[in-house]
Amino acid sequence: MVMDVLKRILDLRTERGWSEYKLSVESDIPQTTISSWYRKNVCPTIPSLEKICKAYNITMTQFFNDSDEYVSLTQNQAILIEHFSRLDIDQQEALLKFLKSL
Repeated sequence: MVMDVLKRILDLRTERGWSEYKLSVESDIPQTTISSWYRKNVCPTIPSLEKICKAYNITMTQFFNDSDEYVSLTQNQAILIEHFSRLDIDQQEALLKFLKSL
């Protein structure tokens, strides 16, 4: 499991052409911490994985998806989803109805 998580982080980093330093900057996780995961073969914490997913603009579900196919969200899409999730069910339905009418 540890290697799967570490491999997934590395694969996503490689796909984007990011260095370990770039991932560190984008996720606000010290580069020494990221390096230590690989040196010590330890799994990042859930809060760290959440930061990594946010940096990659993907959800945790997408991170752990076995398929190589996932949708990367733009910053505006991520903001929209965040705000949508704060609405109650009636507000969500009203917003969806409005969006469909456009």
